Amino acid sequence: MSNPTTLSLKKIYSGKVRDLYEIDDKRMLMVASDRLSAFDVILDEPIPDKGKILTAISNFWFDKLAGIVPNHFTGDKVEDVIAPDELSLVKGRAVVAKRLKPVAVEAIVRGYIAGSGWKEYQKSGTVCGIPLPAGLKEAAKLPQPIFTPSTKAAVGDHDENITFEQCESIIGKELAAKVRDTAIALYSAAVEYAATRGIIIADTKFEFGLDENGTLTLMDEVLTPDSSRFWPADSYVEGQNPPSFDKQFVRDWLESTGWNKQPPAPALPAEVAQRTADKYREALACLTQ
Repeated sequence: MSNPTTLSLKKIYSGKVRDLYEIDDKRMLMVASDRLSAFDVILDEPIPDKGKILTAISNFWFDKLAGIVPNHFTGDKVEDVIAPDELSLVKGRAVVAKRLKPVAVEAIVRGYIAGSGWKEYQKSGTVCGIPLPAGLKEAAKLPQPIFTPSTKAAVGDHDENITFEQCESIIGKELAAKVRDTAIALYSAAVEYAATRGIIIADTKFEFGLDENGTLTLMDEVLTPDSSRFWPADSYVEGQNPPSFDKQFVRDWLESTGWNKQPPAPALPAEVAQRTADKYREALACLTQ
C-alpha cells in the first residue's frame, strides 16, 4: 500500500512519505506510506513495506530517547481511533500523535562529513558555513557533532541549508538554542547506542513542534534510514563513502541514470526497490534485535 486514501477520517496533509488525518483538535493519525522521496522528488514506485519498517524504527527510537525530550505520542492506540474495517489499511504503519505547532526549521546534526556537506567542504572548508579543520577526508568523523539547520520546504521544493544566525532569525534565539542543544543531545545518545549494534549514524534530521504550553516536542520520524545516514561500522573506512542502510542506494542509482533531478524521476527497477527494502529491514534488525 503506497498511499492510503480510503480512511473515513479527514485527511489534513499529505507529505513526501506521511499522510496525516484529523482525529480531533488535539490528536491526529500519522500514517507512513511506502512512498520514497529522493532529491525532493517523490518516486512513482513504492518500496515494499517501507512505511511499516520506518514506523517500527521510529517507535523504537521515540521510546529509547523519551528521557531527553517529550515526543508526539498521546498514549492512544490506533485501533481505538479508527473504524475496525479500516484497521488493516494502516496496521503497523500508523501512530496517534499530538497536533503540534511545527518549528519552522529542520534540525540536522552531522557527526561525519558526507553528502552535500562533503561537497561544500571541498570547495570552501566549511559545512553550512561552519569552518572545519583542514585536511579532512570524505566520511571523516568530525571533532564534535555540528548543528546545521535547513529550511522546511513544501512538497516538491528543496530544503535549503541555513546558518545558525538565519535559524535564530526564523524561530528566535532562545528556541534556536534549545532546538540545537536538544538535537545534539538526541544524536549523541543515538550514536552511542547504535555503535553497540555495529551502526555508525553519520548524520540525521529531527523535526520538532511546540505543544499548547510551548514545550519543545520531538515529532514526525526519528533516526530512520529516510532521515539519517546509517553506515555499517565493519565496512567503514575514512576516505571512502561507505555503503549505507538508507535510500542512498536509490540516490546512487538515480545519479547513474544522468537524471536532471527534476520531476518526473526515472522509473525505479523492481530489483532496486526490493534491495532498498532489504536495506531498511536490515537497519531495523540491527537496531532492535
